[in-house]
Parts: sequence; C-alpha cells; structure tokens
Amino acid sequence: MDGSRTRPALGVTAIAISLVLGVTACGGGSSHSSGADKNGVVTISVNGLPPATQTVDRKNFEDDIKAFEASHPKIRIDAREGLMDPKTFAAKLAGGQLEDVYYVYFTDPAGLIQRHQAADITAQLKDFPALNDVRPELQSVFKDAGGKVYGLPTGNYSLGLVYNRALFTKAGLDPDKPPTTWDEVRADAKKISALGDGTTGYAEFSKNNQGGWHLTSWIYSEGGDIAVKDGGAWKAAFNSDAGRKALQTLHDMRWTDRSMGTRQLLEIPDVQKMMGAGKLGMYMAGPDNIPTIVKQFERKYDDYGLAALPGTATLGGGDGFMFNPKDSPAKIKAGLTWIQWKYLDPDREEEITKKSAGTDIPIGLPQPNLWSGTGQAKVDAAHKKYANVPQKNYQPFVDRSGEVAVKVEPPNAQQIYTVLDGVMQAVLTKKDANIDQLLSDAEKKVNTILATVK
Repeated sequence: MDGSRTRPALGVTAIAISLVLGVTACGGGSSHSSGADKNGVVTISVNGLPPATQTVDRKNFEDDIKAFEASHPKIRIDAREGLMDPKTFAAKLAGGQLEDVYYVYFTDPAGLIQRHQAADITAQLKDFPALNDVRPELQSVFKDAGGKVYGLPTGNYSLGLVYNRALFTKAGLDPDKPPTTWDEVRADAKKISALGDGTTGYAEFSKNNQGGWHLTSWIYSEGGDIAVKDGGAWKAAFNSDAGRKALQTLHDMRWTDRSMGTRQLLEIPDVQKMMGAGKLGMYMAGPDNIPTIVKQFERKYDDYGLAALPGTATLGGGDGFMFNPKDSPAKIKAGLTWIQWKYLDPDREEEITKKSAGTDIPIGLPQPNLWSGTGQAKVDAAHKKYANVPQKNYQPFVDRSGEVAVKVEPPNAQQIYTVLDGVMQAVLTKKDANIDQLLSDAEKKVNTILATVK
C-alpha cells in the first residue's frame, strides 16, 4: 500500500538498504548553488536519517556516512530525518526546503515527473554504468514516456502466498509444492479447514483500505486491471471478467467451502495473529511478513513457506530516491555516488550482510531483488553464505517469479481502495451479495476519483 505510507516494511536481508527509512519528518533549508565549495567539496542533503530514538539504526546510518565520506573526500552528506510527504512536498520545494536527494515510494515518481518536481538525471547516469544492471522493470518506474530518468529504485516487494508448512503436511498436502492456481488454493484451503479445531484454510483482509489493496492484487492475478488510461484520461477497469472471477472465487471459498472462517472484517494484525497461532493455512502477503510473525509470536522460520501469487500478475511496489529539480549537475553526480555506494552496490553486499550476521535480522529472504545478471548473482551468493532463514522454503516463490508480472498500484490508490474495501466486505459478509451490482456501483465511484488525476 505504497500510497498510504502504511504498507508493511520490506523485511530486507541487508538492513542498510531500507530498514533505516521508517522515520518521522523534519529538516532545514537546502542550498542549490552550482555545487562545489572553494575546496571542490560538494555537500548534498539527503533524507532518511533515523530519529535519535532509533539508536541502532541511527548509528548504522551515521557510520555509513563516515565510511562514505572517508572514501569520497570531495562529497559531504547532510543527513536529515524524514521521508517524502505528499502533503508538504510542494511547499518544501517552493520554499527551498526540499532535500537534494529525497526518498519516494513507487507510487510517487509518475506524478512528480509530470509536475516537473524532479531533476532529469539521464546525462549523469553515463558515469555509473553498473546501475544498468538494475532490473529494467524497476528502472522504468522512474522514467518518463521519452525514456528520461529521474530517480533510482533501492527496494522492492511483491505479494505472494505465505503458508503454514505444518498444516499443509497435516492436511496431506506437500509443503514443497504449494498451489499455483486459485483453484488449487481453493482446494487446499478446503482440506486445511477440514482439520477442524478452529483452523482456517485461507484468510483475507477487508478493512482500512487493506481489502481494496488485496482485491487489486486478486484482479491483477486474474489478468485484469484496476484502472487504465483511455485517450489521456484514467478510467476504472475492474468491472470485468477478471473482477467477477476474483470476487466469485472469494465468495465461493467463504460461503460454499467455508474455508475462510466465520470471522471477517480482518486486517493485517488479525491475520498475522492467526498465522502465528498456527491456525491459518494461507494468506496473501510479501516475504516481510514472515519475520514479523516469527518475532512477534515466537515461532520458527521453518514453520513457514512462501509461494508466488497464483495467476499471471501480482501487486508490487517499492521505494527509491529522486533528485531536487534545482540540483546542479555536480549535486546530482554526488547524489548518485551516495545512492550507489549505500544502496546499489552488489560488491558491498557481503560486507553489509556480514554486519547483520549473528543478529535477528533475517538474511536470505527472496526480496528485495533489485538486480539482473551478475549483480543479482553476487547478492544471492552473499545471502546464501550468511543465510539464517530456510531459503528452500521460499523456493516456490523464486521459481515462479519470472512467470508472475509485478504491477504497481493505480493512481489515487488509497481513495480507490476505500471503495474496493466495501466490495470485499460485502462479498465476505453477505451470502447473497450481487457481484455485478457491487462492481457497477464501485466503478462509478472510482471513475469520479480518477477524474481528478492529472
């Protein structure tokens, strides 16, 4: 749920990549002169500095700055707390308060580029050839229609299926061969529910915009879309065969198979608690959910598996950095140097991962996976060497990742999710819910929302 700033954290294996970014906003002024001072030193302001209350994360960040500046004596980092807040962004930019390098979610770049609120960094990228190995589909998030580049991804996630391996075995299912179609999910959920003792085969979110978030992924998996551009304007697209099929499957699992339990109107903490109690077979989630369950409910990593989402596509997202449109070429180059060193250097992956070894930070989860080719091979080798989670349990997710396209959230996602929450809730709480009517009514509301997209 990138647009709400409340989606679960990525749960990355190299903590320096993203865990330091869950912070609160502050910051001062920023200079956007030609770049270097009289000694040739370029100072760039960047956000993402953890607050003083996060002592370990803040120290790690500050240690990284010291190490970077020692190896790059002509660059100084002015680190500030905070992330990119859409409510204050325009005012910060107009008032000269916006950092030179600022953090964004994947839902942000398209609008920022369209409003000319980010710098074109295409020319400077020629000095960073290693960044060409970043996965093309992730790079595309930061490009305009003409192929110009305005930022770089530093993290990514996609939704799959988290499942309880012990319940699979108990129900006579092979935990190394989780379902790959929704029909198989339905059949497996029915068998798991039949175990009784309050066990639920499959659970789904349906409130606080999380129902709309997951319904979006369901519809993507069935080959559909939530919104498409039609003649330059956005239109709702979920009143479709894909939308009906997704909702009908949910309806049938809930009311015909009774494999989703009687308690509904669930959200993330409810479902994680069910999984942590050993009473849930499957639910839709990203890899980051596994360490959350393990730590919060004192479970073991061996208890859980991860499969790719059934179908042809899934909802995904991520984060990265963009550049102040007032940045000089020297500041852009310095910013790119910092981003590559801290977040996008496969040659440093072993060093970063080694620091996490011996801690409770999970090493070996399948995401983020930012690289193609030799870059990813280096990352995989480091994670395998220091893995403290059972990577074989996530192999079904890895094996099918090339078959499942990752699609980002629609524009004005959170407003749309509020509407789709109601659709999800109706299907899961009313046996006689009229799916066609629900989709038609929601389509009208979402078209009104999309009419405001610029």
